[in-house]
Amino acid sequence: MTFEAILPELKNGAKIIREGWGGFELYVTLVEGEQFDGSPVTPYFLIKTADEGFSSFAPTVCDILADDWKIVE
Repeated sequence: MTFEAILPELKNGAKIIREGWGGFELYVTLVEGEQFDGSPVTPYFLIKTADEGFSSFAPTVCDILADDWKIVE
C-alpha cells in the first residue's frame, strides 16, 4: 500500500510497517490525545523496534513515496 492509502488505517489505530524494512522495525503507531502538564500534546508517530522499545518516527521522503506499506496484526 502507499503511505496515502495506509494513513487512514493508521489514524484508526492500525499498526503499520514497510515490507522493505529489514526486520528490526516491528511497527509504527500514531499517538494522539495525550496531555502533559495539563496541556494537549500534538499527535506523533512512534516506532516499535526489536530491542530499543519505542522511538519517535518521522517518515522520510522514501517512506512517503513507497508502496510497500502493510498493516501489522
